Amino acid sequence: MHKILPKYYYFIDRFDKNHIKNLDKNIAIIFRRYNKKVNISEIIKIKNFCRIYGRKFLLSNNIRLALKLDLNGVYLPSFNKSIKINTYSKKTNFLVLGSAHNIKDIRIKEQQNIDAIFLASIFSKKKTYLGLNKFKILKSKTKTKVIALGGIKKNNLKKLNLLNVYGFAAISFFNKTKKRPLLRGL
Repeated sequence: MHKILPKYYYFIDRFDKNHIKNLDKNIAIIFRRYNKKVNISEIIKIKNFCRIYGRKFLLSNNIRLALKLDLNGVYLPSFNKSIKINTYSKKTNFLVLGSAHNIKDIRIKEQQNIDAIFLASIFSKKKTYLGLNKFKILKSKTKTKVIALGGIKKNNLKKLNLLNVYGFAAISFFNKTKKRPLLRGL
């Protein structure tokens, strides 16, 4: 059976139920908070809220906790190089997503048996900047579904259609507006 992957992902580091409620229903939530201690009660609140609204909810970089709390999946950032995640018994339709910035990262994520890979950063000109050409080259090096990440704005959405990506992930894109119409071609 094929896993049903959302096409749009929104990274959050705190629970703002009014903002999440106003997002398009097709957007999955990824909770990531690297600089603070994990607050399990906050994660459970987000999980319950997402279930009420029919939204997928994933936890960043903690597969054990995601399985224990019966979340929809886990997101493995590029700095997580552990291959041990394959040893966990996963429930049916548990999503494992990962991010990569280069071919070495892609191969590690493939060994982690991910369902989709976030390639970053496509538009944001920071240390991990790929640009369109490098992004296309990296995308061609994997058979895994590719999700664009990094610097996605309203004015560059049409370029994503040209890249034939499966979906996209963002933070500021979804923060700027309440009900944002999504790409129809993705």
